[in-house]
This record gives sequence, structure tokens and C-alpha cells, in this order.
Amino acid sequence: MNVSDNNKLFEGSNDQVLVSQGEGLPPLWKTLRIPEYEANKFYLIFNNSFSDKTGVTFSSTEESTNGSSRSTSFTKNVAYSTLNRFKKIAALSQPITIYSAQSKTYFQFETVVQAAFPVNGDPDISIDYACGIFVDDKLVNLRQRNIKASSASSTFITHNQIGIADNLTKGQHTVSVACSRLKSYNTNVNLGIGINVATNIDSFITQSSLKVDVYEVPQVFNTILN
Repeated sequence: MNVSDNNKLFEGSNDQVLVSQGEGLPPLWKTLRIPEYEANKFYLIFNNSFSDKTGVTFSSTEESTNGSSRSTSFTKNVAYSTLNRFKKIAALSQPITIYSAQSKTYFQFETVVQAAFPVNGDPDISIDYACGIFVDDKLVNLRQRNIKASSASSTFITHNQIGIADNLTKGQHTVSVACSRLKSYNTNVNLGIGINVATNIDSFITQSSLKVDVYEVPQVFNTILN
């Protein structure tokens, strides 16, 4: 038994139990850590956000050949290595760990896209681009957009993208984001995704972020005793 300095028997605290250490050793008070959960319910297991100020830049000569075959090229689980001229946003490639067979992983990607356009004319000046979210270099979500010149030069827009992956295998995975320039219309200017290509904004404004939330039906538990 635990005894205090004045030789009184220590009776433990709330939420503690007396645990044997084996023959010849005094028992110890241990705190119980019992998670409150309901069977077959999803719980938030992992949550983190990542940022990148480097981004990716594309010249007019770096257009992807996938731009002419989008419906057949951009399919679920297609390998990153098979996509033409997609560039990863470096600091958004991050590891995550899945602990249970049932899981839902949510991704939220946000960045600023800028083109060094002049003032828009007739015909319109614009660029098609795409960004994909990958898990282990397999495509799980993709968004295509068009950035169009406006009444002011060096147009920029905010790009938001949300994706989900169900029941990733248990173990460690790598999440990444990659983008590509698909097609240009009446222009050969540079395109920046997550990085500025003109001086009317800077890398603080254009920086990219990726938020990852993993919900699981718990199957793995740590010891309940402290």
C-alpha cells in the first residue's frame, strides 16, 4: 500500500484503481483512461494542417498533354507518374497513419492561382488548369478550373478543393497535391499556383494550405492505465 509521510494509508484518487505489481511488491494506484465511444461510430483520430509558400510555376511550353484527353486521363486512382506535366506542391506532401479498417479521410486544399495576364481583350484571354489530391501517388480528387484575364492586369483567383477517401488500408500513407497547366487561350504568359508571378501580390497571399481530417471506427486502443 502507498503510505504518506505521516504514515496514513493513501486511499487513491477519483478514477484510480489499485493494481498489483506481482508477488512481493506493493500494489500501486493507477488512473483509468477509458475512452468514451459508441460502437460503429466514426471519431476524429487525426487532424492537421500544412502550408507551402513555394508553389509551382508553368510557362506556356509546359502545358499537359492530358488537356486534350481529360475524361480518360483524369480517373480515380490513376497513378501520378502517368499524368503529364503535373507538379507537386512540395511542402504539402505529408505522411498520415490509418489505424482502423473503417475510415473516412477528408482533404481541404486552398491556394491562390495567378497568371501574368495583360488587361483582357477580344477574344478572351484565359488558361485552363487542374489540381489533384493524391494518396500514395494515386489520384483521389481532382478539380479543373479556368482563370480568365480581367479589367486589371495580373489576375489572381482563390482555388478551393475538398476531397474524401474511404477506407484507406491500415498503416502509413503519403498525401500530396499536384497541379498542371492544361490549355492556354490567346496567351503565353506564366501561370503560378501557390506562388505569385507578378508583383501585385506576394508569396504570403498566394501560399497553399492542406487540411487533413481522419475519422475512424476505432479498433486500436492504447493501455487504459496511467
